[in-house]
Amino acid sequence: MRTRSCFEALDAADPLRGFRARFSLPPRGIYLDGNSLGALPAATPARLAQVAQGEWGEGLVGSWNSAGWFEAPLRVGEKIGRLVGARPGETAVADSTSVNLYKLLAMALQLRPQRRVILAAADEFPTDLYMAQGLIAQLGGRHELRLLPAEADAEAIEAALSDEVAVLLLSHVNYRSGALLPLGRLTRSAHAAGALTLWDLAHSAGAVPLRLAEDGADFAVGCGYKYLNGGPGAPAFLYIAERLQQQVRNPLAGWFGHARQFSFSPDYAPAPGIARALCGTPPILSLAALEVGVDLLLEVPMDALRDKSIALGSGFIELAEERLAAHGFSLASPREAARRGSQVCLRHPQAWPICRALVERGVVGDFRAPDILRFGFTPLYTRHVDVWDAVEQLQALMQSGQWREPRYAATLGVT
Repeated sequence: MRTRSCFEALDAADPLRGFRARFSLPPRGIYLDGNSLGALPAATPARLAQVAQGEWGEGLVGSWNSAGWFEAPLRVGEKIGRLVGARPGETAVADSTSVNLYKLLAMALQLRPQRRVILAAADEFPTDLYMAQGLIAQLGGRHELRLLPAEADAEAIEAALSDEVAVLLLSHVNYRSGALLPLGRLTRSAHAAGALTLWDLAHSAGAVPLRLAEDGADFAVGCGYKYLNGGPGAPAFLYIAERLQQQVRNPLAGWFGHARQFSFSPDYAPAPGIARALCGTPPILSLAALEVGVDLLLEVPMDALRDKSIALGSGFIELAEERLAAHGFSLASPREAARRGSQVCLRHPQAWPICRALVERGVVGDFRAPDILRFGFTPLYTRHVDVWDAVEQLQALMQSGQWREPRYAATLGVT
């Protein structure tokens, strides 16, 4: 049986240990919710002050040119492209994940006009399903959102592909369980069936190695405020394979996606390449914060991040099964590391009050209905000893029965 000293030794040998100091983290407590909101990079406040006071306060409108504001959506998108294995010119930062998904799903349907089915999993992140439902309604109800069973594996997904399917819409890492799907394999299977793929990378970009171009992905969206550490409400990113860019038209044809923005033409003409996926004026302050987080990630080989992520997750699972099984917990994530993202989820019928009581003990994870406790591991700042201490606090909480207090049953706005 391992001891806390074993986890301290892992930290001492960790090649990424120096990156923790480059984040602003509470001096006490354990933050295991980076899969919901990434921690603040220490360099971000100074960068935001520079943008606000210098570029905006002094440079004013001239900073669109002198400070590189105008190019920021494509510049930062290009950096994210390096993290997700895109070719140059295939990624851009724009809008939110939901809006980007709507845009790309509409584009994909344009390319398969004779097909009517959007194939997705029943346990996709809800906004993905909502966007599909809304788009179907706007297209006159001619399309069908066909749902696979929750927790469908690769074999079940492949069996559901047919010549009716226009788009396979999937999360690379499931938001509830952390299950990771084989992106390359399923993309190839979709293509063999004549369908296109749209991948939601919200829980994998910045945590799991990706090779979008090599794997032949068609479209993808991703989140800026989880593992990219761009801050609350950070803008999202989108990916369109270069081979498809000139064939698609943005359904939200805004002025930033126009070929000649400052001609102020009343008629829309799409910009060349990935720029046609842009819509409105970019949020410069948010983009500046996101760029700090992305630049930090680019200092680290993605394989090194993945190795530590696997070690953190596997260590958590081992400890949880040793010390928590007697308290009614069960593993909700895949045990096999190759099938798991950078989070581990436990099931318990009283997950909500347990989650709330655990936060009071300084361990911040989160809850997903109806019975999931999620623990995210961000390799740049999560320590191995955090894993030990989190399980120890959870065990102590269960032994004390503190979570049974009525105040922990109250609902909150954000979980």
